[in-house]
Amino acid sequence: MTDPIVEVGPVAHGGHCVARLDGQVVFVRHALPGETVQIRITERSKRFLRADAVRVIEASPDRVERPCPFSGPGRCGGCDFQHVSGEGQLTLLTDVVREQLQRLAKIDWDGRVEAVGPLLDWRTRVVWSVAENGMAGLRRHRSHDVLPIESCPIAHPLLPDVAQQTWDEPRVETIASSTGQRLLVTDATIGDRLEAEVDGVVASDGTVRAGTGTLVERVHGRDFRVSGSGFWQVHPAAATTLVDAVLAGADVRPGDRVLDLYAGAGLFSAFLAEACAPGELVSVEGNRKASADAHTNLADLANASTVHTPVERALARGALGASADVVVLDPPRTGAKQAVGAIAALEPRRIVYVACDPAALARDVATFASLGYRLASLRGFALFPMTHHVECVAVLAPA
Repeated sequence: MTDPIVEVGPVAHGGHCVARLDGQVVFVRHALPGETVQIRITERSKRFLRADAVRVIEASPDRVERPCPFSGPGRCGGCDFQHVSGEGQLTLLTDVVREQLQRLAKIDWDGRVEAVGPLLDWRTRVVWSVAENGMAGLRRHRSHDVLPIESCPIAHPLLPDVAQQTWDEPRVETIASSTGQRLLVTDATIGDRLEAEVDGVVASDGTVRAGTGTLVERVHGRDFRVSGSGFWQVHPAAATTLVDAVLAGADVRPGDRVLDLYAGAGLFSAFLAEACAPGELVSVEGNRKASADAHTNLADLANASTVHTPVERALARGALGASADVVVLDPPRTGAKQAVGAIAALEPRRIVYVACDPAALARDVATFASLGYRLASLRGFALFPMTHHVECVAVLAPA
């Protein structure tokens, strides 16, 4: 059967564009809105098809040559937009955020996602999968098949090289910190059994080869301890960019009571505590290692305290008090659906919501609206260049 030709429609959340084939929706990767492409069907379901654009007949002005030789149909699934110019990527991300807000929250957003360069050499944390032959690589899109990769163009140049040797672990994580430290995590249970201190061997290039490790990240001159595979933003400029956006949106005043929910290692907590002093900052995190890191990172701030409990549980039990002046939340990709009602009940004058998924954000913003909070502002940041991921900072205020 000949691969069909389709006219490509708008971008959709998830790194693909929407087309139609004989009346059926097709989610097409490696295409751009307005293009005419030949597609190869990769998956079929009763509701829609998935496909790759294998030949471009009429190209978008935003189409460029892929800088990565491992990108393209049937190849590495790590990047969605290697074929898109920098400005074109911002347009796609903006369209996705705008569509999600309009469709799910009935909000017309007239902003534009902001660039945070560079497009390449930015990813400071990469988890490599290991093929049956022991070679490290990255998985093909929607597949467990590992594509061996000699080098990744979006990976930070300081990352330890894993391509020149074989591995007997299913995964290998490489990390480069903002202070120049390098960590190679070879524990098969990455993120599950990491201890708080380095117990491995330090190689001649400064790389710690171990199943455990602690790194130091630096933001605005302040150091943060992060245990091994613990969560930290992967773009070198992300932490500073988000801290600045959160502080601007929170408008914290001296004497305020501030809650930092899903606080991780305490990145926002530290700067919020400084801003609200002599007020109170409560940093809430459910992950044990991250909460321990936050406790260490906030130890010099007398007005800051840490709570190691899942956010939803802490709110439901009333463990965070009956009121707050400012609430900052940075939930996982699934959002904060179970926490929204309890946050609104605290009656803060500002809610700052940091989101890595625009659909979950739009859903939760709609719920906040039903509880008396309007979207006062929203900024989007392209903190994951070449991919469909976008970080948003939304500020909500009483309606």
